[in-house]
Order: sequence, then C-alpha cells, then structure tokens
Amino acid sequence: MNLGSNLILIGLAVVVILFLLSAIRVVKEYERGVIFRLGRLVGARGPGLFFIIPILESMVIVDLRTVTYDVPSQEVVTRDNVTVRVNAVVYYRVVDPEKAVTEVFDYRFATAQIAQTTLRSVIGQAELDEVLSERDKLNVRLQQIIDEATNPWGIKVTAVEIKDVELPKDMQRAMAMQAEAERERRAKIIRADGELQAAKKLREAAEILAESKPAMMLRVLQTVNEAAGQENTTIILPIPIEILEYFRGKDRGISKD
Repeated sequence: MNLGSNLILIGLAVVVILFLLSAIRVVKEYERGVIFRLGRLVGARGPGLFFIIPILESMVIVDLRTVTYDVPSQEVVTRDNVTVRVNAVVYYRVVDPEKAVTEVFDYRFATAQIAQTTLRSVIGQAELDEVLSERDKLNVRLQQIIDEATNPWGIKVTAVEIKDVELPKDMQRAMAMQAEAERERRAKIIRADGELQAAKKLREAAEILAESKPAMMLRVLQTVNEAAGQENTTIILPIPIEILEYFRGKDRGISKD
C-alpha cells in the first residue's frame, strides 16, 4: 500500500508540475500575447513572464516588428494605354495586436492582397510619364490608400516604394528615339545660339575697326603674320585702303580738269 500511495503521489506531483509549466508564458520584447478566456478576448500581455489558466485560456503571439513585404511584379495598363510591369515594397507593423487577431483572419495575407490590388489601381490611373518621373508622389498615394485600408486591422503602413518599372521592348526603342531627337533639338538650338552670339561679337568688332583705319590695317597684318607661319600657304596681300583713296582723289582731280 505504501508503494502504491507513493506512486500515486508522484504521479499527482508530476501532473501538477506539468500543469504549472503549461501555465507559464514568456513573451519577447518585440511580441505581445493576445489572451482568450473561454473564447472571449481578455487583452494583450507582455513582454516578460506571466501565467495563463491552462485549458480555460489560450494565447496568440503577435510580432510587433516592422514587416517588409515584396509585392510581386504586376502587369498593369496605364491611363495612356501602355502595358508595364511594376513591383514595389511595403513596410508595415502591428500597432494594435488585439485588432490584428480579432478583426482579420490573417493580417499578413490580407495586407499583401491590399498592397497588390492598390498598386494595380494606382498605376492604372497614372500615365507612363508620371510613373517614370513622379514616383515619390505615387509612393505617397499608395502609402495613404493601403494605410487607410489596413487601419481597422491595427496595421500601420509606414512606407511604400515602387522598385522597378519594366517597359515593353517597342516602347523602350520609341523612348530612345524620342530622347535622341530631343538631344539633337537641344544641340541645334545651342549651335544656333552660339552662332548668334558670334555674329553679334563680329558686328561689334567690325564697328570698332571701322572707326579706326590704322586698326584695320594692323588687324590685316596680324592675319597675314598668322597665315605665314603655316606651311604651303599662299598669301595674297590686300591693297591698302589709303592707296585706293589716293587714286580715287587723283581721279576726282583729273575729272575736274
């Protein structure tokens, strides 16, 4: 009898120890434990060590760290009828663990689906130029829409970033031709502007030289000197203006006689 009693006591002690161990819960700093008692929400606990009532209470662990969700590439037709493939990344975290457990079946899957559909909707309402050059504005719009949709679930979307926009090959060639034509247009404008500025400077220089005949001759001699330094160069000296005026004066005198 004594042996049987001892075995019963040992068995009871083991059951009690296991019961107490099953009641102990440890929640990390970045986690919260949502407690249910007989199916009813009690609240969120943690972090640290606490006890629950076995069988009567259950606990769901919720991670409060920021989650990075990589949205798969979505094939979207923009407002100007261009097919593009766009992917993005969404950063979100749980701010209310009780709502994250009770208001939605799987908050991770639900947030992922909202992010995909919102990305397709926003890109579909934008034109191609806006998608390529105004990503910051689209990122803010995506973040606001997704955050508003997930807020009832206790989710806070902190940022959304469009990572890559893939264009069809035909569109890439068309855009390359457009960029090349734009560069040629700018080059022609710059060249024409340079010629205009050079013509203005030449006109100013001609007006200054016309006011002084010796300056004109010095400029002619300087040009001849520069040409003489080159090999295989034939130099044709112009007739000085003074000599032409001298002969013109003599012609006028003869005509008077």
